[in-house]
Amino acid sequence: MQMMVNWNGTLMPLSEARIPVFDHAYLYGDGLFEGIRLYNRRIFKLDEHLKRLYNGCRHLDIQGMIPYDELKMRIVDTVEASGAEDAYIRVSVSRGTGIGLNPQNIDQTPNVMIAITRLALYPPEWYESGLNVVTVSLRVTAPDALNPRIKSIGRYVANIQAKMEANRRGAGEGLMLNAQGYVAEATGDNLFIVQDGVLRTPHPSCGILRGITRQTVIEIARDFGIPVYEDWLTLHDVYNADEAFLTGTAAEIIPMVRLDEREIGEGRPGDLTLRIIREFHKRTREIGVLVAAR
Repeated sequence: MQMMVNWNGTLMPLSEARIPVFDHAYLYGDGLFEGIRLYNRRIFKLDEHLKRLYNGCRHLDIQGMIPYDELKMRIVDTVEASGAEDAYIRVSVSRGTGIGLNPQNIDQTPNVMIAITRLALYPPEWYESGLNVVTVSLRVTAPDALNPRIKSIGRYVANIQAKMEANRRGAGEGLMLNAQGYVAEATGDNLFIVQDGVLRTPHPSCGILRGITRQTVIEIARDFGIPVYEDWLTLHDVYNADEAFLTGTAAEIIPMVRLDEREIGEGRPGDLTLRIIREFHKRTREIGVLVAAR
């Protein structure tokens, strides 16, 4: 695999890629991104990721974005050029180029970057033993400040700060609450808990990103006949869960076995969690946009 970048339609090795110093995402976080997985030369849920990206562009009023089908083709072409069979695909869109907050004073031609690389959020052994998580003090961004459904680049400063707090406390991940004290999400993942055979996950109104992997888990559970509820969860619910796990494109699905020094269930990955993980791995190898071998 060669790490490749597509910058505004031009392919190049990662080592040659450059961005303008006045790119609005670089200066102000004024842009959007998607992380997408390639499994077995299949791009998993590409249309779902791109739909969220274009919805975000519309919400933020990023003008002049390239057509949907053109971006889709650029992604496929970049993956094929890399020769990758399994990879992490990062797609970033900035509003344009120019200094100053006012978009009227800049070149509002979006800069569109596609990078083919690798990303692993957690060591492989944590997927076997499960994550130790702590509740962090930093709250998720309130929806009256920035809608959590938008995967905005600037939004993630708060998540990075929460991750650093978890690191300082020796935990593998940090769990974030909203301003009302309800459980929202981890620093880069969605949360699920299992109670009495029922799967529960924070309701979107709690300030979460509606994750693509989250939706995939909901689909798997319903196919298995497992009830799924989007709910308003408190820490009490998580402390008393039978099982828990986190989901995300980068994280995939990882068991969570401890929160705030309290064991969840039996303190090991649960049976339902492992069943969902097995089915997720099966689907990721079989479903998606197939790219040609190099």
